[in-house]
Amino acid sequence: MDYRIIGKFVGILLLITNISCIATDDTTELKLAHSLPTDHPVHEAMEFMARRCDELSDGKLTIEIYPAEQLGSEQQCVELVQIGSLAITKVSAAVMESFTDDYKVFGLPYIFKSKEHAFNVMDSDIGDDLLLSTKDKWIRGLCYYDAGSRSFYTKSRPIRHPDDLAGMKIRVMNSITAVQMMRTLGGSATPISWGELYTALQSGVVDGAENNPPSLNTSRHYEVTDYYSLDEHTTIPDVLVVSQVIWDRLSEEKKGWLQQAADESVVLQRTLWAESEIESLKAVEAAGVEIIYPDKQPFIEKVQSLLDSYSENEVIYSYIKRIRAVE
Repeated sequence: MDYRIIGKFVGILLLITNISCIATDDTTELKLAHSLPTDHPVHEAMEFMARRCDELSDGKLTIEIYPAEQLGSEQQCVELVQIGSLAITKVSAAVMESFTDDYKVFGLPYIFKSKEHAFNVMDSDIGDDLLLSTKDKWIRGLCYYDAGSRSFYTKSRPIRHPDDLAGMKIRVMNSITAVQMMRTLGGSATPISWGELYTALQSGVVDGAENNPPSLNTSRHYEVTDYYSLDEHTTIPDVLVVSQVIWDRLSEEKKGWLQQAADESVVLQRTLWAESEIESLKAVEAAGVEIIYPDKQPFIEKVQSLLDSYSENEVIYSYIKRIRAVE
């Protein structure tokens, strides 16, 4: 019996017991946990949010951050938020698909015409509607963080055209739309946890994966891949979510402070992310990865049937039409 593991498990259980919110008559401390390292742009944005909460409230509303999976994986943290055992966490919009179909629209390939278009959608009433679409699941969205666009990185051969994906096993997130997209493009979708992907690439369990430049860089997956094809097939944001259980306990004043701090952090995070993307592309190219800029049109045409297939889904297709109408 490994008592070190048991001790760590007990420690985490003790930590999450009533961890979500510590409150007195005048002050409230919210607990925020996520899976990212402390040098990640999203973590830096959340630190800024915590400072702004403290400043706006004159110390009456504070946020304690637990990074790097200290309280569990992304999925586990969302579940803790859902039951009110954790106040706030960051989650990919793709993971939110398991709570409501509405979020599937973010996973659709080439749904956005550009980065600016994506931001305009997220900052509109469409984005607000999606943030509140999981209230009945006790999860309330606060804001979106930029997570860039996802592109293919591979070992044996580059992806210059959708036909190059034929016969290739590509790691995707555990997302219905991600699996559908990969099948539509002609590859073999292989959901594998992020923590196991380096070994899977190294051993040949998968031939490639898809993600944004900072993730390729910080994960060191460039050590076991040779090509990065910037087809930018999806632009899936991160979502900062708060427990609806905790939100309902906050005064209107504290809700306002928290929402304002979150909104202000978005501005900083977008700047930090843009800088990180440039630095990451330079880093992986310097490490020997060939950066490829394929013609996106064949990819766009290949996945059109996937978008058309949602025409019979009233909710999703309504979002598709609303997004396309945004400038």
